[in-house]
Amino acid sequence: MNYEKVSVPEDGEPIALADEETGELDVPTNPIIPIIHGDGIGTDVGPAAQQVLDAAAEATGRSIAWMRVYAGESARKMYDENLPDDTVSAIREHRVAIKGPLTTPVGAGFRSLNVALRQTLDMYANVRPTYHLDGVPSPVTTPEAMDMITFRENTEDVYAGVEWEAGTEGAEQVRTFLEDDMAIADVIHDGPVGIGIKPISEFGSKRLIREAIDYALANDRDTVTLVHKGNIMKFTEGAFRDWGYELVDEEYGDDVITEAELWDDHDGDQPEGTLVVNDRIADNMLQQLLTRTDEYEVIATMNLNGDYMSDAAGAQIGGLGIAPGANFGHGRCLAEPVHGSAPKYAGEDKVNPTAMILSGREMLDYLGWSDAADLVRDAVETTISSGRVTYDLHRQIDGGEKLATSEFADAVVENIESLA
Repeated sequence: MNYEKVSVPEDGEPIALADEETGELDVPTNPIIPIIHGDGIGTDVGPAAQQVLDAAAEATGRSIAWMRVYAGESARKMYDENLPDDTVSAIREHRVAIKGPLTTPVGAGFRSLNVALRQTLDMYANVRPTYHLDGVPSPVTTPEAMDMITFRENTEDVYAGVEWEAGTEGAEQVRTFLEDDMAIADVIHDGPVGIGIKPISEFGSKRLIREAIDYALANDRDTVTLVHKGNIMKFTEGAFRDWGYELVDEEYGDDVITEAELWDDHDGDQPEGTLVVNDRIADNMLQQLLTRTDEYEVIATMNLNGDYMSDAAGAQIGGLGIAPGANFGHGRCLAEPVHGSAPKYAGEDKVNPTAMILSGREMLDYLGWSDAADLVRDAVETTISSGRVTYDLHRQIDGGEKLATSEFADAVVENIESLA
């Protein structure tokens, strides 16, 4: 390790890859974990999450040696660049990390620092659990029906960033190629036009869907739903669906069946111990999240669909302020909340840190510390259900106690200590 401006904690041990094929980790009781507090409200929610995760680790006989690394605004101050090699190297070498929200400045060269980190490290699965915590206000009548996890492909689709700005030479070259060489006529309007390419590969689709199926099998889930717009985009999103069913046929035995097989061979009665893989059209799926919430458990989809789907699901359980997420691939985990950096609230010790705390819960679970992970969730839920909440939830409930960000973290730690 040869970081220029990042020091490795002396009291921690590195996490090692125990099995390259499975991605299984060899985790010490005091691992070194890089953390990026983040931009904007990251300066508030980052330390709050760190405090809670420290308490959960300590309560279960472990400790975390935090390695502070930098991206975004903090990196520009220290390195004069947005995403230093030190940061990428630290996450790559230490395998497990957590970050707060990042803001990509206009004209900075990156489309998104968050996307850049995921793609640079090939963390191809963006995983977003959605579940309701008792006491969180919701716009729907039965938010507890939502208990779903979305596997969103991280490296392809429109987020691959293959596009050309209107009026540029590149856009005109692509337009000429489409119209002259590929005979795509009467589709592109006259005048300036921006053009983007949407790559969906068999490799990228199958490895993402495999992650979703393996998770469902390991966690006793009943269904995996492939969400796509294949009725219109037949050779990209339709191919994603087809490759998913191919994967089921190629790699899984009788324990995994398709919805067609469920009806053809079992008259719609799901055999005990089996997993059913089905598919739904993306626009219809957004409706079914509301009308048939409890029928969906694990979603596997492409990048843009996954962004829409998980945000809509998050609204049903109280909003993005409590929605966690994490990125996985090649035996690595980068946990991160779904919400943005909200710079106007930065440094006010005001915002809700629950999303980043629960993202840390996903990280603890990945480490194999399920007892610590469960303790975090239980303590957060106990705190919120008692009415001790930050301003965003306090304004939606009757009574209760409005807490600052740091005070909420203190309250969660108190509950960890009482529940342990």
